Amino acid sequence: MAWFQEYWIGRNVERHRGPGADRSRPRLPSVEPQADAWYDSSQVPHATRWELLLPDMEATKRYLVDTLESTLELLSHAPETDEGLYFFRLALFHEDRHAEAFAYMAQTRGLPIEGLAWPQPRPLREPIGVAATRWRLGVEQGTPGFVFDNEKWAHEVQVPEFEIDAQPVTWAQYAQFVEDGGYDDERWWSPEGWRWLHASGRRAPRHVEQIRHGVLMQRMGTLVHVPLDTPVMHVSWHEANAWCRWAGRRLPTEAEWEVAAHTAGGRGFRWGEVWEWTASRFEPFPGFAADPYADYSQPWFGTHRVVRGGSFATRRRLAHPKYRNFFRPERDDIFCGFRSCAW
Repeated sequence: MAWFQEYWIGRNVERHRGPGADRSRPRLPSVEPQADAWYDSSQVPHATRWELLLPDMEATKRYLVDTLESTLELLSHAPETDEGLYFFRLALFHEDRHAEAFAYMAQTRGLPIEGLAWPQPRPLREPIGVAATRWRLGVEQGTPGFVFDNEKWAHEVQVPEFEIDAQPVTWAQYAQFVEDGGYDDERWWSPEGWRWLHASGRRAPRHVEQIRHGVLMQRMGTLVHVPLDTPVMHVSWHEANAWCRWAGRRLPTEAEWEVAAHTAGGRGFRWGEVWEWTASRFEPFPGFAADPYADYSQPWFGTHRVVRGGSFATRRRLAHPKYRNFFRPERDDIFCGFRSCAW
């Protein structure tokens, strides 16, 4: 995160131009000569990162302090415009995303983190009917503030009438699928999902040790009893899709999810406790052009699925109904659940 700040702010001679900056312009040198070799995720292959001769803790702390001081000094003189603040906001939201990644990595490794507000039990509400509409999917051009490139720009789509769950699928609902042999029945799984299931050996969502007669799961290294009327989480897209097939329902498209989040809140549409898989592949909107941080979206089009909303570990300033997050369909380490729609 420190390197990202320094690379896009302190070393970026075009930072004042915001999304219009020329990404090919040479950068100023880093305060740490080896920083690019250690931390540039665009250039350092993932598999080799564990073999890098990284600096010790004290040197790392010095780099953190030096880059943060430089960032704050530059921020104090930055133009208070969307262009002038663009890279500062990009670095802030990048840090927010990594903070949540720290949380789900801790969950994966069984390490304790204090202060997370895990979802609490809520009464189940009836599904919501939403009338057919023409909808502006994406962010309107000229909207003030920061906009990620994959949200640009709003374009009109036709959304037929649909019925959608008022809240994400709960553990109680998902447990019925497990108890009915859902993980053994190929009918409910796509071919890709069936291959993933056998390769992963999953018999229930990740971290779950018991799902019949109550859900017991590992939570930050502690075995806990999870209330049945909280959202199911740590499910892959494949598991979400299989549950929907079993239930005779389907995943919502991202347009349906966005329409419901904007128009059905007063009728009980609740979101923000878990990320939610959608049926939509992660693809560019019409007229897409990559922002200077081109590796954010462009490399992942076509291979990832769109998730919407936000989780209990997502910073509130990052979560909004038009925010497009995206993961590969086999990912089940994130705090992700789903809701369903009627056919």
